[in-house]
Amino acid sequence: MQRASNRTVTVDLTYGDEYFGQLGPFEADLGWWSSVDGVVARATELAGAPVLVARLVEGHSEEPGHGGRVRYHAEALSRPTMPSAGAPDAGTAVLLGPAERRAAWATPAGLRAALDWAREELAAAGRPLAAPARQIRTWNLSGLFRLPTATGADAWLKTTTSAFNARESEVIALLGGVDRTLVPTVLAADPAGGRLLLDHVPGEDCWSPSAGTVAEVVPRLVAAQAALAARPGDLAGLRDRTPRALAAQLTALLDRLPEETDLTAGELDRLAGFAAALPGLLDRLAACGLPETLLHGDFHPGNWRSDGVNPVVVDYADSCLGHPALDGLRPRAYLAPEAWRHHARVWTEAWRRHVPGSDPERALELAEPLYHLSYALRYQEFLDHIEPSERPYHEGDPAAELRAVLACGAAGRPT
Repeated sequence: MQRASNRTVTVDLTYGDEYFGQLGPFEADLGWWSSVDGVVARATELAGAPVLVARLVEGHSEEPGHGGRVRYHAEALSRPTMPSAGAPDAGTAVLLGPAERRAAWATPAGLRAALDWAREELAAAGRPLAAPARQIRTWNLSGLFRLPTATGADAWLKTTTSAFNARESEVIALLGGVDRTLVPTVLAADPAGGRLLLDHVPGEDCWSPSAGTVAEVVPRLVAAQAALAARPGDLAGLRDRTPRALAAQLTALLDRLPEETDLTAGELDRLAGFAAALPGLLDRLAACGLPETLLHGDFHPGNWRSDGVNPVVVDYADSCLGHPALDGLRPRAYLAPEAWRHHARVWTEAWRRHVPGSDPERALELAEPLYHLSYALRYQEFLDHIEPSERPYHEGDPAAELRAVLACGAAGRPT
C-alpha cells in the first residue's frame, strides 16, 4: 500500500475550561498522525491564537496511524479570536473528558507544565527561550518540541511516560561515559517526570544511510556495548529484556493471547510449542559467546543523525538490558537487501574484534525469533499503558510480531 502524503484533520479547540468548537476539516501535510507541526500551524491561523495539540481524539484510516481522517484536541495558549465559547455536545464532552492512562503531556495542563519546566531549565543554563516552542510530534509514546534559544542554538524537549520507558538521561550517561560523541548532549532531565532537554544535533536523520555511515555508526555502538558489558553493576537499573526474561514474559503473555488477539487456535498451539523449545534456542544463542549488555532498543537508521562528520545515535526510550543481536537485527526492516548485507558484515566483524572466538553471524540467525518476540512484548506493553483513543496506533502489532516468530525456521532464519 502506498502511504498517504497527508491527512484530513478536525481540531476541537479549548482554552482552559472553555470550548470553542471545531476547526476544519483541513488537509495537513505528512500522513503520520503523530506529526503535528503542520496541524499546529493551521489551527493557530484559524484560531487567531497560538495553539498546541494535546492529543489524538480519534482516527480513521485503512492504515492506522497514517492518512485518513483524524481528530485532535488542541489547547489555545491565549484567548482565541473565534466566536464566543459554548458547551460541547455530549459525545464531544466524553471524548474530551478524562481518561485512564492518559499521558501527562496529553492534557492542556501537562503541556504547559512541561514547557514551563523546559523554559526554566534553559534560563538556568544561560540559554533562555528566544521564541515560542515549536511542537513537532505528539502521541502515546512521546511528545517532541523544538525550542529556539537566545544563543542561536536550538534545544529539544522530549516527554515520555516513565512507567514503561527507559530513563533516557541515564542511558545517555552510560553510553556517553564510553563514547561522548555517540550520544546527544543532555541539558536537563527529570527522569521521574519523563522530561528530557537535549541540545540540537546537527545534520539529518539517516533513513537511507551510506555504507560509510554504517561503517562509522555500527562499530562505535558495538564498542560501547562491549565496554559496558564488562560493567554489569552499571547496567543493573535497566529494564530486563535478556533472552531468559523474554522467555518468561512470553509464558505470561500466552495466557492473554486468546482474548486479546486474533491469533488462531493453531497459531496459539505453535506458539506454545515455540515456548517449550525456547530453552534449547537460548542455550545455542549463549554458545555464540556475545555478552548481554545495554541495548538501544530501536536501533534503526532513522535514529541515527549525521552532519557528514560525526553521526550521533538518538532516542533511547526503548533501551534495556539484552542480547546485542536484537540491535544488530533492527536495521534490516529499513534497508535494501544489499545494504542489509553490508550492515550485517560490519556488525559481525565489529563483535568479532571485541569478543574473539565469538560467532556473531550465527547469533544474528538464532536471535531472529527473539527479535520478533521482543517487539511483540514491547507493543503489548504500549497497549497496556495507553488510553483507548491511542490504541489504533498499536492494535494488531503484538499478533503480527508473534506471527513473525512462527515464520522463523528452527535455526532462527525466516523460512
